[in-house]
Amino acid sequence: MQINQEKTEKRFDRHGNPHNRTKLLNILRGAVFPSAVIVVWELAARSSLVNTYILPPPSEILKTFLHMLATGIWEEHLLASLRRLVYGFFLTVVFAVPMGILVGKVRGFRHWVNPTLHFLQQIPPIAWIPIFMLLLGIDEASKVAVIVYASFFPVFLNTVQGVTSVDPKLIEVGHAYMLSPWEMVKKVYIPSAAMSIFVGLRLGLSNCWRALVGAELLGASSGIGYLIIEGRQLAQSDKIFVAMFTIGAAGMLIDFFLRKIENKLMPWKKMYQAGERK
Repeated sequence: MQINQEKTEKRFDRHGNPHNRTKLLNILRGAVFPSAVIVVWELAARSSLVNTYILPPPSEILKTFLHMLATGIWEEHLLASLRRLVYGFFLTVVFAVPMGILVGKVRGFRHWVNPTLHFLQQIPPIAWIPIFMLLLGIDEASKVAVIVYASFFPVFLNTVQGVTSVDPKLIEVGHAYMLSPWEMVKKVYIPSAAMSIFVGLRLGLSNCWRALVGAELLGASSGIGYLIIEGRQLAQSDKIFVAMFTIGAAGMLIDFFLRKIENKLMPWKKMYQAGERK
């Protein structure tokens, strides 16, 4: 048992970070399955085992992507989606985090808002798209509204969970130092709930991205979702796959950068996790 524990600890440095060799090994392991799928897919398409009209070979999809990249089409649609994502996620943070802190801190306030929020949480974002289009039009406002709705609840609920889980002893210390309500939020609640808040931000951002593409599928003149619709209308399945791969890759990169920001703002988190592994 002790030997296994020592082997596990050797995989991490004194800050709780995986060693470079372990990181590289994990990356290689993660690349095995998708690489195998691409090879089999390419061979099946070249051998006419699949309908290339519906399922073009990866080499053809790559050629289409490079052409869209060279002409600027891919960049134009990606930036259009990212702008909507930034606007929507910013509004989500502005509304969801303060409201989560308020609901988590003021217990009596929960009884007023919980039934309504619980009801709204059950309605999927895509169901609101026609209503938002009628109320806000088919321009950017309706798409941003879908993003905010889709990402609100993960951020809000995780903020509430983080605030309600603050150690009562820390609250007592804050009161002992006669901190004002704003100082309590700034110096006690937010630092203590930071890990939970960032979990909500990552989940909310993921929901943002998926909901945005769904909104663009139903009504947009630009964006990654629009590329899928255009590919379907023109019977260009390679363009559809380019858009789908872009959605997955961009989502992974967005989550990666958010985790980097989280680690930068909370360097103690890695040591906490390393302690849990021990």
